[in-house]
Amino acid sequence: MVPEERLHEITARFEFLEAKMAGGAEAGEIARLAKEYADLKPVVAEIAAWRACRADIAEAEAMLKDPEMRGLAEEELPVLRARLPEHETALQLALLPKDAADARPAMIEIRPGTGGEEAALFAGDLLKMYQRFAEAQGWRFEIVEAQETELGGIKEAVAHVTGDGVFAKLKYESGVHRVQRVPETESGGRIHTSAATVAVLPEAEDVDIAIPASDLRIDTMRASGAGGQHVNTTDSAVRITHLPTGIVVTSSEKSQHRNREIAMQVLRARLYDLKRREVDEERAADRRAQVGSGDRSERVRTYNFPQGRMTDHRINLTLYKLDQVMQGDLGDVIDALIADDQARKLAELGA
Repeated sequence: MVPEERLHEITARFEFLEAKMAGGAEAGEIARLAKEYADLKPVVAEIAAWRACRADIAEAEAMLKDPEMRGLAEEELPVLRARLPEHETALQLALLPKDAADARPAMIEIRPGTGGEEAALFAGDLLKMYQRFAEAQGWRFEIVEAQETELGGIKEAVAHVTGDGVFAKLKYESGVHRVQRVPETESGGRIHTSAATVAVLPEAEDVDIAIPASDLRIDTMRASGAGGQHVNTTDSAVRITHLPTGIVVTSSEKSQHRNREIAMQVLRARLYDLKRREVDEERAADRRAQVGSGDRSERVRTYNFPQGRMTDHRINLTLYKLDQVMQGDLGDVIDALIADDQARKLAELGA
């Protein structure tokens, strides 16, 4: 269990922040103090619940010495002692190091992999799935780039998702998603296997990534593609190349000024994600069992339409409700991935 000294430090810090804000902190400090206060509040609540349970146990044990109260104490003690491990686990989870990006908006990038036109159609289905999930969460889902194919699939799509805890839930979606189904274009009824890649990037703030103008090459061009609401035929499309890394981003909305904003937003997110992954590799090279190799090329999930099942290979979870999943019902699998991640982190703390 966490040392009492550490718990005292946390509660003392929380009380200090509370007093500081109530006493009138400087305007520049308020936002920083409020964020730290909000982060500590659920932790302090779990500390209080754990302490209260321990105090109730001690009180019930003392009651055993009183003949008149002994019967009541004997009834209460098993219940209280059973609750204590639950409070300890909840407290340990609250104390786990937080991913600083969890509360941020996210950029979702989806691209077809192997499988030709069927892969492009599946990529489009994934885009709709995430849009429906976002709507169910009360998030805002904005498609900022979508290059469509002749049959209604997508060559590439980028979406911006904002709301409460967006990256915390969507970050587990990164990887290769495989589909097994009979394509609409298949006359023989044969099952085909194709794939699409998903990358979920936390949105970067200006202070996270400094991009000198000298590192950029910005080109305007005519939008290309098979048509669709997100493709036009003007010269407003913008392509930005980050020279040091070779990362290229494009945006082809109607406004060239807006395209530059969108492309820079996507570029900052990609560079921030690159920076985060480099740090993660250095810090956790020996923990790759958490998500396999950690490489985005690794298959994370299979959608088998003939059998109506979805399997997440990282946690060996199979759900026989593929129709609901494709309609955006991702709660069960995301909750399971979060629980698995927490369990691994708790195991690492106990190691």
